[in-house]
Amino acid sequence: MSNTPKPTQAQKRQMRSAARLYAVQALFQMEALGEALEDIQSEFEEHRFGATIGEDTYAEGDLKLFRALLSEAVSNQAKIDQMTDRALVAKWPIDRIDPTIRALFRAAGSELLTQSTPPKVAITEFVDVAKAFFPEGRESKFVNAVLDHMAREVNPDAFAPK
Repeated sequence: MSNTPKPTQAQKRQMRSAARLYAVQALFQMEALGEALEDIQSEFEEHRFGATIGEDTYAEGDLKLFRALLSEAVSNQAKIDQMTDRALVAKWPIDRIDPTIRALFRAAGSELLTQSTPPKVAITEFVDVAKAFFPEGRESKFVNAVLDHMAREVNPDAFAPK
């Protein structure tokens, strides 16, 4: 029997948020370096989750959500990219999007398609990820608009008036 206390609801939320951030970073790294899913996943789980590097300590992430987002983003990439393309203006096909934002759309699309997270929660979480990567820019508003469009396509009932 473990003496480790069960995480609080706030800690669980923080771990899910960290998993989303790590998933975006991992998807970016996979694309940038052409590395396999298993290699990147292992690297993150062994060297990022809760690791201390120099003065920095990385947050613990929700391992189950991290793995699900990565595997589903990879297996549903074509579908997610097509959804993203439909949400973008014609002048901005997904291959012209910043690679970090492209990775974010893939992780978010994975969550919207395969997880039970309420769409508005997923959108808010990934907008926060965008703010972490682009604190000075307008990217978070762009991400919000695209994810809103994608979420309405995947789950229109979640946006129906009550």
